[in-house]
Amino acid sequence: MKQTVFHALNRCDRLLTLGLKWICIGLFAAITVIMTLNIIVRFVPVMSMHWFDEILELLYGALIFYGAAAVWVIHGHFSVGDWISKHLSSVRARFAYRLIVELLSLVFIAVFFWYALDLFLKTEEQTTAFAMSKKWLYACMPITGGVMVLYSLKNMYLELLKVVNPALDIEARRE
Repeated sequence: MKQTVFHALNRCDRLLTLGLKWICIGLFAAITVIMTLNIIVRFVPVMSMHWFDEILELLYGALIFYGAAAVWVIHGHFSVGDWISKHLSSVRARFAYRLIVELLSLVFIAVFFWYALDLFLKTEEQTTAFAMSKKWLYACMPITGGVMVLYSLKNMYLELLKVVNPALDIEARRE
Protein backbone atom coordinates (compact mmCIF):
# COMPACT_ATOMS: atom_id res chain seq x y z
CA MET A 1 0.00 0.00 0.00
CA LYS A 2 2.70 2.48 1.05
CA GLN A 3 4.77 1.68 -2.06
CA THR A 4 1.71 2.23 -4.28
CA VAL A 5 1.18 5.68 -2.76
CA PHE A 6 4.85 6.61 -3.23
CA HIS A 7 4.79 5.38 -6.84
CA ALA A 8 1.65 7.44 -7.49
CA LEU A 9 3.30 10.50 -5.92
CA ASN A 10 6.43 9.95 -8.02
CA ARG A 11 4.27 9.74 -11.15
CA CYS A 12 2.53 13.00 -10.18
CA ASP A 13 5.95 14.58 -9.58
CA ARG A 14 7.13 13.56 -13.04
CA LEU A 15 3.95 14.81 -14.73
CA LEU A 16 4.01 18.12 -12.87
CA THR A 17 7.72 18.57 -13.60
CA LEU A 18 7.12 17.82 -17.28
CA GLY A 19 4.21 20.27 -17.38
CA LEU A 20 6.23 23.02 -15.69
CA LYS A 21 9.15 22.32 -18.01
CA TRP A 22 6.98 22.74 -21.11
CA ILE A 23 5.34 25.86 -19.71
CA CYS A 24 8.81 27.37 -19.22
CA ILE A 25 9.92 26.31 -22.70
CA GLY A 26 6.79 27.84 -24.21
CA LEU A 27 7.23 31.08 -22.28
CA PHE A 28 10.89 31.30 -23.25
CA ALA A 29 10.04 30.67 -26.91
CA ALA A 30 7.36 33.38 -26.80
CA ILE A 31 9.84 35.84 -25.26
CA THR A 32 12.38 34.99 -27.95
CA VAL A 33 9.84 35.48 -30.76
CA ILE A 34 8.58 38.80 -29.38
CA MET A 35 12.07 40.17 -28.78
CA THR A 36 13.18 39.08 -32.25
CA LEU A 37 10.08 40.70 -33.74
CA ASN A 38 10.86 43.89 -31.83
CA ILE A 39 14.37 43.99 -33.32
CA ILE A 40 13.06 43.36 -36.84
CA VAL A 41 10.39 46.07 -36.49
CA ARG A 42 13.05 48.60 -35.53
CA PHE A 43 14.73 48.13 -38.91
CA VAL A 44 11.60 47.39 -40.95
CA PRO A 45 8.81 49.43 -39.35
CA VAL A 46 5.76 47.53 -40.57
CA MET A 47 3.77 47.67 -37.34
CA SER A 48 3.56 49.32 -33.95
CA MET A 49 4.71 47.37 -30.94
CA HIS A 50 3.22 49.62 -28.27
CA TRP A 51 2.19 46.44 -26.42
CA PHE A 52 5.75 45.05 -26.27
CA ASP A 53 6.55 46.00 -22.65
CA GLU A 54 3.20 44.83 -21.35
CA ILE A 55 3.41 41.35 -22.87
CA LEU A 56 7.11 40.96 -22.06
CA GLU A 57 6.39 41.78 -18.40
CA LEU A 58 3.69 39.10 -18.32
CA LEU A 59 5.91 36.48 -19.97
CA TYR A 60 9.01 37.18 -17.88
CA GLY A 61 7.05 37.13 -14.63
CA ALA A 62 5.40 33.84 -15.52
CA LEU A 63 8.72 32.32 -16.64
CA ILE A 64 10.40 33.24 -13.37
CA PHE A 65 7.65 31.90 -11.13
CA TYR A 66 6.89 28.72 -13.09
CA GLY A 67 10.63 28.07 -13.32
CA ALA A 68 10.97 28.56 -9.57
CA ALA A 69 8.17 26.07 -8.96
CA ALA A 70 9.83 23.57 -11.30
CA VAL A 71 13.15 23.69 -9.46
CA TRP A 72 11.32 23.56 -6.11
CA VAL A 73 9.60 20.31 -7.11
CA ILE A 74 12.85 18.61 -8.17
CA HIS A 75 15.05 20.17 -5.45
CA GLY A 76 17.05 21.84 -8.20
CA HIS A 77 17.39 25.25 -6.57
CA PHE A 78 20.85 26.38 -5.63
CA SER A 79 22.00 26.36 -2.03
CA VAL A 80 25.14 26.75 0.01
CA GLY A 81 25.21 23.00 0.46
CA ASP A 82 24.57 20.75 3.37
CA TRP A 83 27.67 21.54 5.40
CA ILE A 84 25.93 21.29 8.78
CA SER A 85 24.65 17.71 8.52
CA LYS A 86 28.11 16.20 8.38
CA HIS A 87 28.85 17.71 11.81
CA LEU A 88 25.83 16.02 13.40
CA SER A 89 26.70 12.65 14.85
CA SER A 90 23.24 11.09 14.94
CA VAL A 91 21.41 10.03 11.80
CA ARG A 92 18.14 11.15 13.36
CA ALA A 93 19.68 14.54 14.17
CA ARG A 94 20.60 14.95 10.48
CA PHE A 95 17.04 14.23 9.42
CA ALA A 96 15.68 16.50 12.17
CA TYR A 97 17.97 19.27 10.90
CA ARG A 98 16.63 18.76 7.36
CA LEU A 99 13.09 18.81 8.75
CA ILE A 100 13.80 22.20 10.35
CA VAL A 101 15.19 23.51 7.05
CA GLU A 102 12.03 22.29 5.28
CA LEU A 103 9.89 23.95 7.96
CA LEU A 104 11.69 27.28 7.45
CA SER A 105 11.23 26.91 3.69
CA LEU A 106 7.54 26.20 4.23
CA VAL A 107 7.14 29.33 6.39
CA PHE A 108 8.82 31.46 3.72
CA ILE A 109 6.80 30.05 0.83
CA ALA A 110 3.54 30.13 2.82
CA VAL A 111 4.03 33.86 3.48
CA PHE A 112 4.80 34.36 -0.21
CA PHE A 113 1.69 32.39 -1.21
CA TRP A 114 -0.53 34.33 1.19
CA TYR A 115 0.57 37.75 -0.07
CA ALA A 116 0.55 36.63 -3.72
CA LEU A 117 -3.00 35.35 -3.37
CA ASP A 118 -4.02 38.57 -1.61
CA LEU A 119 -2.48 40.65 -4.41
CA PHE A 120 -4.20 38.52 -7.04
CA LEU A 121 -7.62 38.77 -5.39
CA LYS A 122 -7.47 42.51 -4.69
CA THR A 123 -6.05 43.70 -8.01
CA GLU A 124 -8.49 45.70 -10.07
CA GLU A 125 -6.07 47.59 -12.33
CA GLN A 126 -5.90 47.07 -16.06
CA THR A 127 -2.95 47.09 -18.40
CA THR A 128 -2.46 50.04 -20.69
CA ALA A 129 -2.21 48.53 -24.17
CA PHE A 130 -4.71 45.68 -24.02
CA ALA A 131 -6.85 46.85 -21.08
CA MET A 132 -6.71 43.37 -19.61
CA SER A 133 -6.87 42.77 -15.90
CA LYS A 134 -3.52 42.82 -14.17
CA LYS A 135 -4.70 39.68 -12.39
CA TRP A 136 -3.30 37.86 -15.43
CA LEU A 137 0.11 39.29 -14.60
CA TYR A 138 -0.14 38.14 -11.01
CA ALA A 139 -1.90 34.77 -11.47
CA CYS A 140 1.35 32.84 -11.80
CA MET A 141 2.39 33.82 -8.27
CA PRO A 142 -0.38 32.16 -6.22
CA ILE A 143 -0.47 29.18 -8.60
CA THR A 144 3.23 28.46 -8.23
CA GLY A 145 3.19 29.43 -4.55
CA GLY A 146 0.49 26.82 -3.99
CA VAL A 147 2.56 24.17 -5.77
CA MET A 148 5.60 25.07 -3.66
CA VAL A 149 3.58 24.95 -0.41
CA LEU A 150 2.29 21.48 -1.30
CA TYR A 151 5.79 20.24 -2.09
CA SER A 152 7.19 21.79 1.09
CA LEU A 153 4.54 19.88 3.06
CA LYS A 154 5.39 16.70 1.16
CA ASN A 155 9.12 17.19 1.83
CA MET A 156 8.46 17.83 5.51
CA TYR A 157 6.39 14.65 5.73
CA LEU A 158 9.16 12.61 4.09
CA GLU A 159 11.79 14.09 6.41
CA LEU A 160 9.56 13.42 9.43
CA LEU A 161 9.25 9.78 8.35
CA LYS A 162 13.05 9.58 8.20
CA VAL A 163 13.39 11.09 11.68
CA VAL A 164 11.04 8.42 13.02
CA ASN A 165 12.61 5.62 10.96
CA PRO A 166 16.07 6.46 9.51
CA ALA A 167 16.09 3.15 7.61
CA LEU A 168 13.59 4.67 5.15
CA ASP A 169 16.39 6.79 3.67
CA ILE A 170 18.46 3.69 2.97
CA GLU A 171 15.47 1.98 1.33
CA ALA A 172 14.76 5.06 -0.79
CA ARG A 173 18.34 5.14 -2.06
CA ARG A 174 18.12 1.53 -3.20
CA GLU A 175 15.09 2.19 -5.43
